[in-house]
Amino acid sequence: MQYQILGETMPAVRILLDAGESVYTQSGGMTSMQDGITMESNMRGGMLGGLGRLFSGESLFMATFRANRPEQELLISSTMPGSILPLQLDGRMEYICQKQSFLCATQGVELSAYAQFGSGGFLGGEGLVMQKLSGQGLAFLELDGTVIEKTLAPGETLRVSTGHVALYEATVSYRAEMVRGFKNILFGGEGLFLTVLEGPGKVWVQSMCVAEFAAKMIPYIPSKRN
Repeated sequence: MQYQILGETMPAVRILLDAGESVYTQSGGMTSMQDGITMESNMRGGMLGGLGRLFSGESLFMATFRANRPEQELLISSTMPGSILPLQLDGRMEYICQKQSFLCATQGVELSAYAQFGSGGFLGGEGLVMQKLSGQGLAFLELDGTVIEKTLAPGETLRVSTGHVALYEATVSYRAEMVRGFKNILFGGEGLFLTVLEGPGKVWVQSMCVAEFAAKMIPYIPSKRN
């Protein structure tokens, strides 16, 4: 399987499948496909797996695209301005991702819901339920804005503003921490809490938060006149 990421603001991934190769995505994720590709919708992982995906921001049913001829092109597009991140899973490391970040993956990759209990889940700004990627294969994530990767040493911490955690390796611990200083809370603009990521492991942060982006767009949305 070969792939190419196209575009920058609203990117898409072009996947070239050989006969017998397949990828799966959430329902409605496909932009275009050639004649030699078949589509099959199914509740991947059964009812429990489907319900878990619903809680993590994905669809109940998934669509599998399988090539029955060589060199068949499949195009899958992102739904928000940002970046598409290819992620190679080796079967050992698991990844915790923000909700609704899954775009598509090969069959060896498993997508499931991940409950983030403790202060991080309730106060960290990423939500109680996130997504977990495990298994072996290639996955593509749609993330918001530009994505920056950082490797944390054991015990090293990174404080991230609410909504800017894209994903991190499962070896990284995640918690919320109250912003220090009364003036910082009132005038700093970062809210009451920051997300604290502690190594060892890799983390990816994103330059844009969807909630903040949506809030900034509200003044430009025409309102109905009575």
